[in-house]
Amino acid sequence: MTPLRQRMIEELSRRNYGDRTIKTYVGAVAAFALYFRRSPTDLGADEVRRYQLHLRDERKLSFSTWNTTSSALRFLYRFVVVKHDIVGMIPFARRERRLPSILSQQEVKSMRDVVAPHARDRLIVDLLYGCGLRVSELASLRSGDIDEQRHLVHVRCGKGRKDRLVPLSPTLVSLVLAWRHVMQLAREQWLFRGTRSATHIDTRTVQRLVTDAGVAAGITKKVTPHVLRHCYATHMLEAGIDLRVVQSCLGHDRIGTTYRYHHVSRHVVTATVSPLDFLKP
Repeated sequence: MTPLRQRMIEELSRRNYGDRTIKTYVGAVAAFALYFRRSPTDLGADEVRRYQLHLRDERKLSFSTWNTTSSALRFLYRFVVVKHDIVGMIPFARRERRLPSILSQQEVKSMRDVVAPHARDRLIVDLLYGCGLRVSELASLRSGDIDEQRHLVHVRCGKGRKDRLVPLSPTLVSLVLAWRHVMQLAREQWLFRGTRSATHIDTRTVQRLVTDAGVAAGITKKVTPHVLRHCYATHMLEAGIDLRVVQSCLGHDRIGTTYRYHHVSRHVVTATVSPLDFLKP
């Protein structure tokens, strides 16, 4: 490990950044250095500009990935290399405001039916949809994080290192109890243990499971764990659950982040009358 990489990790750790963020930022800076085959200490604003154009025009990265790289480079030149004149010249991409893909409740049911014979897969799909968990939150659930008595899931160190409590439906309680019985989880640390290691299940395993279930169910829309989280939020709002409650369950800092699900709620969209209906035959 180079001294520069070690220092960046230390500076990120000092500011209590999450492990995934540290890994992502360090990887972004390493890719930047590899592109020019020079140390970031020898690179300046012109190289940053050329690299950002490369990411946008040649690699066609999404705005979120592009902005993550920009954040990593800003951090590098603000706290590690300390070239403040460069920091102000690293722009962020303009946010693309796309509506999330939403499955109908019947499509979610079709997915659940497909994975029904497999206790683990059924519980994973139901926790993602029934609790609105992020894939990393689900993968790192510990056996003790499920409180069947109080009907709660304790999400530890979610995005932004925040804990939160999420309601657990009676359907999920019975599935968790059945899973505990099958796997004898009384002394098991992780709710879903990895198949090849002593740690928890890999997030890519969960993503592949959900995508395959969507294909098997004949769903033509994009299906990912995060799509199930979108469905949780949208279907909760359609059921009349207060926006603030949904915000708390999702772990959003800002109400505006949760409000975008209001725009894809079927009841909101279909309540609007088309001017075509006002025309006389």
